[in-house]
Amino acid sequence: MFDKLDDLLIRFEEIMGELQEPDVVNDQTRFRSLMKEQNDLAPIVEAYKEYKKCNETIDESLAMLEEENDEEMRELLKEELSESRKRVEELEHELKILLLPKDPNDEKNVIVEIRAGAGGDEAALFAAEIYRMYIHYAERRRWKCEMISLNENGIGGFKEVVFMISGQGAYSRLKYESGVHRVQRVPETESGGRIHTSTITVAIMPEAEEVDVHIDMNDCKFDVFRASGNGGQCVNTTDSAVRLTHIPTGIVISCQDEKSQLKNKDKALKVLRARLYELEMAKQHDAEAEARRSQVGTGDRSEKIRTYNFPQGRVTDHRIKLTLHKLDAVLDGDLDEIIDSLIAADQAAKLANMQEN
Repeated sequence: MFDKLDDLLIRFEEIMGELQEPDVVNDQTRFRSLMKEQNDLAPIVEAYKEYKKCNETIDESLAMLEEENDEEMRELLKEELSESRKRVEELEHELKILLLPKDPNDEKNVIVEIRAGAGGDEAALFAAEIYRMYIHYAERRRWKCEMISLNENGIGGFKEVVFMISGQGAYSRLKYESGVHRVQRVPETESGGRIHTSTITVAIMPEAEEVDVHIDMNDCKFDVFRASGNGGQCVNTTDSAVRLTHIPTGIVISCQDEKSQLKNKDKALKVLRARLYELEMAKQHDAEAEARRSQVGTGDRSEKIRTYNFPQGRVTDHRIKLTLHKLDAVLDGDLDEIIDSLIAADQAAKLANMQEN
């Protein structure tokens, strides 16, 4: 590990030097590439430099303890030694995590699909609540949200909603949200006061660039139609809505949020690109089944990942056996405790898997 860290330290110094060269500054593509590499290496280099400094402090404290006779000074040196040793252990763990292979999609924006599952109108109402939960979470992190398509049920619920969240590291934090979310409560539509269980599915897909997925436009069929639902001027009076059918896969995407047919077409292609990319990722995950098993679930739409229990005011994430008794706060977008715990569990599983191999 330390040979690799030394190599990264050398590489970081090389990058710092290259960024000062006029030829590099004038080449924006090269400059951006080096800046990204520098930003990726900076946390590792910073932690490694502190690690080396702490080890130097330990050596100095041990040497001074051998020579020092004053008892008060010896106690201070022992305290400093203890703190440095503790910090070295923490930094060793931190460096192991920083050296874990990065998910190439972590910095990408995400396309989120939420669909009502079992439970009829109650599932649709819950889908709308989970949509608002993610919107509030995005607002807390200053990410931008953009609606792509919405299919309402007439009483405030969503049969399906597709939207984009744009912001640094969006996929790295939201990728753990894919799967089945379950709600247990007395529905507004239930007169008998019985607790019902309903489900929705959430799919988190990294936004795919054209370089990630090539779409042959000959494989795409576009139909235009008049948008329905709450629209406003022009939306419901012109054929601006777009239905995109990808013939090889049978994927169908409808988009009617924009007044412009061209903008709706562009959004539909973004969703198609993300879905095709997700299919390709799923194939790779199947091919790497052993590695897949060592990770916290981040993509299987059929996996039951979380339960929101209203009578007890609790949220339980089944993958890491985490229960929080703050349902209202979670539904208001306070997701960091859950997501941080999922990231920590995923990192621990990957570290354990690396040590086994």
